[in-house]
Amino acid sequence: MKGDRVEVVIDAGGSTRTYEIEATRAGRRVEVVHGRGVVEVTENTRGGTPVRTARFMSGRVLALVEHPAARPGLDDDEPVTPLRRSA
Repeated sequence: MKGDRVEVVIDAGGSTRTYEIEATRAGRRVEVVHGRGVVEVTENTRGGTPVRTARFMSGRVLALVEHPAARPGLDDDEPVTPLRRSA
């Protein structure tokens, strides 16, 4: 859905680089596939047609963080109880 994004941090030989792939229009989604030494992040349309794709060598990926789009709270959502921190 619009607003979904994936952040990929890679090792660039002594430094790190960060890439963000975001679903830019309504109805699009971001999918992550990994296998055979490659991590692939793709923005797809509703019909499944890829709009843009980013490929990274899995050995270079340091972090892959998925950020789902914020959604408004619904009437039937239960309140979230915060976790207690230990001393």
